[in-house]
Amino acid sequence: MPAPANARAGRAAFTHPSFVLFEIARFLIVASVEMQAVAVGWQVYEITKRPLDLGLVGLVQFLPGILLFPISGHASDRFERRTVLTCCYAGFAVCFALLLTQAHRGLHSVLPIYAVLILLGMVRSFNSTASRSILPQLVSEEHFPNAVAWNASIFQAATILGPSFGGVLYAASHGPSAVYAVAMLTAIGAMITTFRIKPEAKARPREPMTFKTVFAGLHFIRRRKLILGAVSLDLFAVLLGGAVALLPVYAREILRTGPWGLGLMRTAPGVGAALMAILLAHRPLRGKSGPTLLWAVAGFGVCTIIFGVSRSLVVSLAALVLLGASDMISVIIRATLVQLATPDEMRGRVNAVDMVFIGMSNELGQFESGVTAQWFGTVPAVILGGVGTLVVIAMWAWLFPELRQAGDLHAITSSSLQEASEKTA
Repeated sequence: MPAPANARAGRAAFTHPSFVLFEIARFLIVASVEMQAVAVGWQVYEITKRPLDLGLVGLVQFLPGILLFPISGHASDRFERRTVLTCCYAGFAVCFALLLTQAHRGLHSVLPIYAVLILLGMVRSFNSTASRSILPQLVSEEHFPNAVAWNASIFQAATILGPSFGGVLYAASHGPSAVYAVAMLTAIGAMITTFRIKPEAKARPREPMTFKTVFAGLHFIRRRKLILGAVSLDLFAVLLGGAVALLPVYAREILRTGPWGLGLMRTAPGVGAALMAILLAHRPLRGKSGPTLLWAVAGFGVCTIIFGVSRSLVVSLAALVLLGASDMISVIIRATLVQLATPDEMRGRVNAVDMVFIGMSNELGQFESGVTAQWFGTVPAVILGGVGTLVVIAMWAWLFPELRQAGDLHAITSSSLQEASEKTA
């Protein structure tokens, strides 16, 4: 019996072979990075016992992205994006091999780990930009919103399995070495898979690397208030509401669990996000995308507060699941908006700027959480972060009326945003 029409439409992106290969490679690389993150977090906290050092884990990975975003964005627009991705996956494998070597030697200082994480942050800067920029070249424009939803779903599936497997492997092997070894082999598998991807060739002008062309992505976003409001909302809301960096503290000292519990907690947001992404792949968002974005980020803040006050592992996991589901709604709205509203020759540089915003909200948010936890305590830091997220929502709804008024995502195109920016210029 043939599948119903709506079921086929829900899987439309998988009719493109290159999209399938890309998602296999992406699943492998994200899973390997997540396994590494669990091992590094637990290893660093075992060495120092300081929440601040967990914040520094995020900071040292974030700073290279800030410094390199003009170059990484330009590289994705100038060179073949598949080649850039392949080189990045090889770079991930090298970083994991270095962490494995350090683990074998036995460390009493976190400085060598931070050195590798800086290199890892450099690789992530190029990988994130190329990965997002290549997606529109793998599917038709008609199927692109469906591809975004499945891309997010597969990403979250990797964030579910990666931390869980990494936590269990760490506990079973009594150390991080096995985790780093498996992560290295997984990254190599992603690199081999990427060789078979055949993106649709689109002629792009090879612009020289000048100050104007390198920072063209910033100028593009600045002139389009809807895009600026959406990406900056994510930056400041998640920056304040990020509690992921403090999960090792919650696992060890508040909820009294071990590496397996840490793995479950890192997995929980991915579970909620994956379920929401699958739902949105079959039932795409319609109508008022702007208000939906605002309410979704508000839900993220509320769930952060619930997690902060919880003393039950079950309640904490439920809060993290709902947190991930809320975040996924905003991720899909923002990703679809940025990609469809940006010309292909500009996608690398625009996505580089967007990834800086995302990196600031994630990695810099981890640093902010570590600092506030050091100053005020772990629980107050998480609660204050959730309250701060709600304050940001109210401010952005007032500062960016375009967000409150944004309608159907399918009606938002680069030409319509260009017309709007010219009217308000």
